[in-house]
Amino acid sequence: MNLATTAQDVPVVRPANDPIASRHLAERNAIIRTLGHVKAIAEFSPDGKLLYANPLFLDIFGYALEQVQGVRHTIFCDPAHAASPAYALFWQRLRDGQAYADICERRTRDGAKRWLEATYAPILDADRNVVSIFKMASDVTERIERERRAQEETRRLSLVADATDNAVLITDADWRIAYVNNGFTRMFGMTLREAGGHVPPGLLAPQIPQREILALHAGLKAGVPIRRQELLRGHHGERYWCSIATNPVMDEEGQLINTVSVITDITESKMHQVMQHRVLEAIAAERSISDVATMVCEQVDKILPGTASCVVRFDLSGRINPLAAPQLPSAYLAHLSGQVLKLDMIASRDARPSAEEGAFIDIATDARWASFKDPLTAVGYRAFWAVPIRTVQGIVAGAVIFHYAECKPPDGFHRKLMAACVHLCALALERERSKARIHRLAFYDALTGLPNRSLLHAKAEQALATSARNATPAAVVFIDLDRFKHVNDSLGHPAGDQLLKTVAARLMQGRRTADIVCRLSGDEFVLVLPVCDARRAADVVERLQGVLHEPVELGSATIRPTASFGVAMFPADGSSIDALLQRADMAMYQAKGEARGSFAFFSSELNAIAQERLLLEADLAQALREGALRLAYQPQLDLATQGLHGVEVLSRWQHPVRGNVPPASFIPLAEECGLIGELSHWVLRTACAQLAAWRLRGMRVPSISVNLSPLTLHDADLPRLVEETLRSHGLRPADLIIEVTEGVMLDKHADTMQTIHALQALGVRLSMDDFGTGYSSLNYLHRLPITELKIDRSFVADLGTRDSALPLCNAVLQIGISLGLTVVAEGVETQAQCRLLAELGCRVAQGYLIARPMDACAFEVWAAGLP
Repeated sequence: MNLATTAQDVPVVRPANDPIASRHLAERNAIIRTLGHVKAIAEFSPDGKLLYANPLFLDIFGYALEQVQGVRHTIFCDPAHAASPAYALFWQRLRDGQAYADICERRTRDGAKRWLEATYAPILDADRNVVSIFKMASDVTERIERERRAQEETRRLSLVADATDNAVLITDADWRIAYVNNGFTRMFGMTLREAGGHVPPGLLAPQIPQREILALHAGLKAGVPIRRQELLRGHHGERYWCSIATNPVMDEEGQLINTVSVITDITESKMHQVMQHRVLEAIAAERSISDVATMVCEQVDKILPGTASCVVRFDLSGRINPLAAPQLPSAYLAHLSGQVLKLDMIASRDARPSAEEGAFIDIATDARWASFKDPLTAVGYRAFWAVPIRTVQGIVAGAVIFHYAECKPPDGFHRKLMAACVHLCALALERERSKARIHRLAFYDALTGLPNRSLLHAKAEQALATSARNATPAAVVFIDLDRFKHVNDSLGHPAGDQLLKTVAARLMQGRRTADIVCRLSGDEFVLVLPVCDARRAADVVERLQGVLHEPVELGSATIRPTASFGVAMFPADGSSIDALLQRADMAMYQAKGEARGSFAFFSSELNAIAQERLLLEADLAQALREGALRLAYQPQLDLATQGLHGVEVLSRWQHPVRGNVPPASFIPLAEECGLIGELSHWVLRTACAQLAAWRLRGMRVPSISVNLSPLTLHDADLPRLVEETLRSHGLRPADLIIEVTEGVMLDKHADTMQTIHALQALGVRLSMDDFGTGYSSLNYLHRLPITELKIDRSFVADLGTRDSALPLCNAVLQIGISLGLTVVAEGVETQAQCRLLAELGCRVAQGYLIARPMDACAFEVWAAGLP
């Protein structure tokens, strides 16, 4: 039979005298001879009769050619299979010209099974009719049997593996997962379908570097087992500390065919081991309670992804003080801080801690926690679990809180973790309490709770060293109660003790964080005031005189205590606390000798300054009452049009004796003595009245700018006053610009931002004065609703004389432009400065070059000359 192939590589019969067919026939025979050395080859007729078989084919089945030639293909098959519809379909498709390739089960002469990896190819003639079936096969019986044995072994291993709680996984030679038991699925939340084909370290421990994974695999290929502990990750991100034992399975030739890994969850023991070791080490190193609590929370958040832990402490009134919460936003912690918690909402009444103590709260349904609902849901949490921390006396000192995104009660693992956290936090809190008790006994007065002489010396020397380093003044105030012995003698020592405690509490009122208040002995107290000049020291003493003189009820008697004060200044009066105490004591006796209830400075000159300041304060109050202050007006010029942009209002005080008192002197005085509100209101009313008067006379004044102290913005009633003032003079809110300094950026008063936003809502514009000389925080600048930015006069003054001035002015200008703000340059005094500012793109200028501050009449004359 002459054979050839078509373009589709399907054998086709050609006529014998066809030279192409002759050539193909020779090629076919050569190929068949070559393949006959390595492949079993046979040829069947379309109805399945054997036409030809090579020796390899015959050897596989145990026949001689003459025994099977002309016999049907079914002789090589299992009788049941040969009689099946599938077998009939198989031959029908071959006769239809469809090739077939698969692993086939066949029968030898003696009935043994043989597995052949076979290909059946129909041979077509020129008319594309099937004339024979060409078969080529390899005997893969040994391979199939080996795979079946391996599968059986795997099956038996899986039966054993599924009987254990440990996670078991089996991989192939490429270290890809081929089997996982039920314990693996329970532990990691993944079935074989999800885990199959993955390299175990890449799936469960992505933190292991790739080079280390390759090294581990190389060791397994060499027959080296793996024993290690590792933090593994589950399907949903949960983490477990695990002990891993991986053993290689080798074939007879020493080649890796499988690995078997047994994974044991050691999270609980490891958790206690790691947490206790680190926390106890931190406690031993006397780390702060916040550091210890942060360490605990970080370990919890690492073990329980998606859960945010928090450690809080309670004060005596039940107010919450967060100690650590690394995963919770600061806004939520701010809400949490200071909240009053009823302890019976999380703690049992019998003061005996138990494993079940605590409360799991669904904030959506538990009305007791309504104040926590919005802040918690805003940061993505729906529930929390709080367990109290008790002292050795059974007192609830704090709580450990786990926050959950899902309302799912804690399981056993979470409870064990919580128990460990509560235990360690209790140790840390108890250690902190013990240290505090020892420290208080050593350094605090038992009666008043104030620092004693020992702590005074330590804290004062530190404060004075800081003042010396920063070249800032400080004050030491010595206080002695007047007629205290009389109180003890007439009312008894308990009454005297009560008076001392009341005085101590009053001295603590209104103090700054850095100020030091202590009790020396008996009826003597000391204040150390860092960063305090003589004027401020006088202010503090005056305030304390008034506070101390408030009535005090001592049993059936009511007294109005007074005290004598002596003040010594650092460094003028001494460089050590001992020297300053001695001189403040001398000044106190001087004051007591002159008049009880008074104060004196160690320096007679500074005492005179203090008295002078009191006189100036009285004069300012009188000037406000009598209308002795006046306003000056300085125009702002539009550099492009040379027209009027606006007018800034400036306060002036012509004292009848002192002459002109500059604003830099009387404005801070007004702020300190409480007159700033009255002064600001007067300026606001007078300025608005003047603007309305100008407009009635037909003058075009676009707007008027009023400087307000940050203290004035503390007045929540200011927006109402502004609105009434504007309305009473027929002005629009946009006609008024309020100028504030950069100090308002860091003003933490509760009403400041509320007042600013209320003014904005009203339509009043806000200008940032002297920008660049204070805090210059772009973050605050972005948050404040300002419409105008003023370049400070110190930058403008250096234009043309200092190289840094030009880029600084340009930087402020570009910040303002990028934020869509009007930028005004202050202090423009020369044509060169004006030209440089215009070249930089500055639109508005103000300064002596344009006009000096002037009264209303002079301004009218000046404005008449504008284009």
